[in-house]
Amino acid sequence: MLEALIEPLQYGFMQRSLVIAILVGLLCAVVGSYLMVQRLALLGDAISHSVLPGLAIAFMIGANIFVGAFIAGVVSTMAIAWIRTRSPIKEDAAMGIVFSAFFALGITLITVVQKDNKIDLNHFLFGNILGVTVEEVRDTAIIAAIVLVVVILIYKELLFYTFDPLGAQAAGLPVNRLNFGLMLLIALTIVASMKAVGVILVLSLLITPGATAYLLVKRLHEVMIVGAVIGVFSSISGMYLSYFYNLPSGPAIVLVVSALFILALLFSPKHGVLIPNINHQYKSGD
Repeated sequence: MLEALIEPLQYGFMQRSLVIAILVGLLCAVVGSYLMVQRLALLGDAISHSVLPGLAIAFMIGANIFVGAFIAGVVSTMAIAWIRTRSPIKEDAAMGIVFSAFFALGITLITVVQKDNKIDLNHFLFGNILGVTVEEVRDTAIIAAIVLVVVILIYKELLFYTFDPLGAQAAGLPVNRLNFGLMLLIALTIVASMKAVGVILVLSLLITPGATAYLLVKRLHEVMIVGAVIGVFSSISGMYLSYFYNLPSGPAIVLVVSALFILALLFSPKHGVLIPNINHQYKSGD
């Protein structure tokens, strides 16, 4: 057993991949907890799809693709906010419009880039964690550190805003800035996760660990901590499954975290579908 755990660590690409996996699992769970509590899963999906044009344009002009993806994510959130405030269109519809338009533009630009360059940018769609470089590990670590420090510094304000936005506004908190700041944190998290699971699968890591933790604990900081443990465990387990069974790494990570959610859904002490308890009895009218 110990030999099986140590064997992958002999290779540099697995060492880098595991570091990325741990960082992404931790980061997505912490930031995704806010999305899950606020019922804004679609927003994470919108931003994750909206980064594609940015990374394609950055590649075309020779700029850092992480920076390009982040800028595109910010522009998409601003577009959603502009449509929502300047028209009768609701926020969910604005998200759908923006993310589908940005995603289509990104796919088109990637296709154009691939015509003139023999390079595969599709790994940003599905992830290519085994191909990360030392520089990408460094960039991801920097992004993770920035996001986690910001979350710690404004935790109380975000907590108030998350559960009672009207009360936070009445108390004088800058709710618009908090909302936009949360969008920036989500965009940064998605950019950091691109090489690990890709923009298509990143929503699972953003939402599922927090949702699994929510079935087990109630307080937001507990959801973050338990979700982070679940995210890191799923990322490491997915990497080992990928190594020993020759599976695609990103989907393997997502399958593990999804399996843990199903287990929590079925066997959670308070909410488990297969666990009889007082709450279930009241719901059934017994």
